Amino acid sequence: MSNTVSTGEYLDLEPAEFIEEALRRSEGILTDTGALRVRTGARTGLSPTDRFLVREPSCEDTVNWGEFNHPFEEESFDSLWERVASFLSEGDRFVSHLHLGAHSDHYLPLRVTTQWAWHGLFARNLFIKPEEFNPRRKPEWSILNAPEFVCDPERDGTSSDAALIINFGQRRILIAGMRYGGEMKKAVFSVQNFLLPEKDALGMHCSANVGPDGDSTLFFGLSGTGKTTLSAAPGRSLIGDDEHVWIRGGIFNLEGGCYARTNGLQRESEPIIWDAIRFGAILENVVVDEDRRVDYDDDHLSAYGRCSYPLTHVPHRVADGSAAEPTTIIFLSCDVLGVLPAVSLLSPEAAIFHFLSGYTAHVGSTEVGARAGINPTFSACFGAPFMPRPAGDYGELLMKRIEEFGSRAYLVNTGWTGGSAGPGSRGERFPIAVTRAVVAAAERGDLEAAPRSRLDILNLDFPTEIPGVDARYLDPRRSWGDDDAYDKAAQLLARLFQNNVQKYDVPTAIIAAGPTPRD
Repeated sequence: MSNTVSTGEYLDLEPAEFIEEALRRSEGILTDTGALRVRTGARTGLSPTDRFLVREPSCEDTVNWGEFNHPFEEESFDSLWERVASFLSEGDRFVSHLHLGAHSDHYLPLRVTTQWAWHGLFARNLFIKPEEFNPRRKPEWSILNAPEFVCDPERDGTSSDAALIINFGQRRILIAGMRYGGEMKKAVFSVQNFLLPEKDALGMHCSANVGPDGDSTLFFGLSGTGKTTLSAAPGRSLIGDDEHVWIRGGIFNLEGGCYARTNGLQRESEPIIWDAIRFGAILENVVVDEDRRVDYDDDHLSAYGRCSYPLTHVPHRVADGSAAEPTTIIFLSCDVLGVLPAVSLLSPEAAIFHFLSGYTAHVGSTEVGARAGINPTFSACFGAPFMPRPAGDYGELLMKRIEEFGSRAYLVNTGWTGGSAGPGSRGERFPIAVTRAVVAAAERGDLEAAPRSRLDILNLDFPTEIPGVDARYLDPRRSWGDDDAYDKAAQLLARLFQNNVQKYDVPTAIIAAGPTPRD
C-alpha cells in the first residue's frame, strides 16, 4: 500500500482504505447501505470506572477528583504506556494526523495510533482532517488505542483488564482493552474541557445548528434525550451533534462527524441520520440479517447501538463548523416522572441552575453498568463524566456568555407527559413532532410573548399556547387528570433537584431559581 511508511505502519489512510483494511482483517462487514458494521464485545458503551486522569502538577489542584475523575500514578502510567506502545509495535497499526476543534486558535493537533482499522476510520470520521497538520505551531497530543491489549490490575494499577488514562502533563491518551469507539471521542473531549476554561472558552456537551438568518441554537442533553435528532432539523444547517465551544463572538464544532444512537431509528422521523448511514459510516452493535439489512428495532446486541459518520454525509451543514453566538439555548431533559412542561422559559439564573443540575433519565445510556430500565438522574453540565474541572467553573462561564450576549434559554422535556413512565401509567413519551414544533417556536422567539402559566413547586413558567401544538401537551398538571397524583410526583422531583444542587458551591440566587419543594 502506498501509505505504508514502515513495516506494519499505515499512515493517514483515506476512508475507503480503512474500510478495505477492516474487511481484510475481518473486523466487520458491510451492510446493504455500504456502512461498516462492527461489534465491540462485552463493553458496548463507556466504562466510567476504568477511566483515569494522571495526578501530576499541571492538573493536581484544578481537577475535580472524585466520582468521575479517578487519579492514576505517573510512574504506573509511564510503565503501562511503554508496554502498550511495545505491544502495538509488534503488529500492524494505523496512524492518523487529525485536529480536534474547528477554530484557528482553539484546536488540538492529534496523532492517533490504533491497532484496528475501524478505530482509525472512527477517528477520521469524528475528528477533523486538516488541510495542513503543523505540530510546530501547537504541540500534538498522542493517542494509543490498543483494544486487544489486556491490562493486569496488579501489575498496571488499573481497576480491570481495560483502562482509559489521560495524562495532561505529557499530552497523552492511553486506551487499552476497550473496543467501543466512543471512548476515544469522549477522551479528547475531556481534554478540551480541561484546557479551554483557561482561555475564557466554554466546552459544551451539546449539538448546534443555524437558521437561514444566521441565528444559532445549542441543544444540551445526555444520550437519548434528542441532541442529534433535534439539531438535524429541516430548514436549518447542522454545525455538529455533540461537542462545541462557545467563545466571545461565536461558537464552533470540536468534531468533524456525528455519533448518533440507532435503536428505534426510523427514516420518517430522522431522515438526515438515516440517509447518512452509508459507505464511510460505522455501525456499532446493531443487528444485521443474512441479506445485510439492518434491524434498528432489534436491541439484543446492545441497548445503545451507535453510528458514526462524517459531516460530509449531511447535505445541509455548516462547512467551516462555526456560527455566531447562540440566540437560543435548549436544555433537553428526559423527565421520567412526567411532571415537567413540554417547554419552560428560563431566566439566566434558572438556566445555570438547570445546567448544573443536568436532570434527565438514563435512556439508552452509553455507560456500561447503568441501571436497567429508565431512571431519573442528574449529570452536571449535561456531561459530568467529561468535565474534569468543578461544575461551578463551567457554570460561571455559561452565565458570563449568556449575560454578555443575551441568549434566550429554555428547558424542553423530551420525556413523559400525562403520567410517569412505567407499567400501568397513563404517561406517554412526547412525540418528536411536538418537540420539533416547540423548538421551532423557541427559535422564532414566539414563546417570549405567548400567554404563560406557572408551576410554583417547580418554579417554572410555561407557555399555554403554541401554534401547531395541542394544548394537552403544554400544561403537565392538566394532562395528568389527577391533580393530587401530579403534585406528589412534582414534589418528589423538586426534592431531588434541591438535594442534588447542594453538592455545588453556587450563589443563593441560582439555588433560588430552581424548584422549591413544600415542607
